[in-house]
Amino acid sequence: MENSENILWEIMVPTMYNDGRFVRTRHHKVWDDKVRAISGGLTIYKPAIGQWLSKDDKLFTERMIPVRIACSEEEINKIIDITMVHYDQLAVMAYIISEKVIIKHK
Repeated sequence: MENSENILWEIMVPTMYNDGRFVRTRHHKVWDDKVRAISGGLTIYKPAIGQWLSKDDKLFTERMIPVRIACSEEEINKIIDITMVHYDQLAVMAYIISEKVIIKHK
């Protein structure tokens, strides 16, 4: 079944808080549950190193977890907001991987 509203997104989830403490697995699992409640599922990849500049040109280098989610733009915006609060982030990035998602059920 094809859901024309769904887009495949990737969102970057932090492995550390702004103060340098590592995010515990159980904290990630709470986020996973919230995302699943909105989208129905997610695919979690191994962490990668990310670098970005803040608005005041401070360089951040950190391990980020790429997570792919098939959902609507409205839903990814909810997920971004949840991510921002859940991980106390200054910024959250999500981007389109594919504009067409086909999911077939038996």
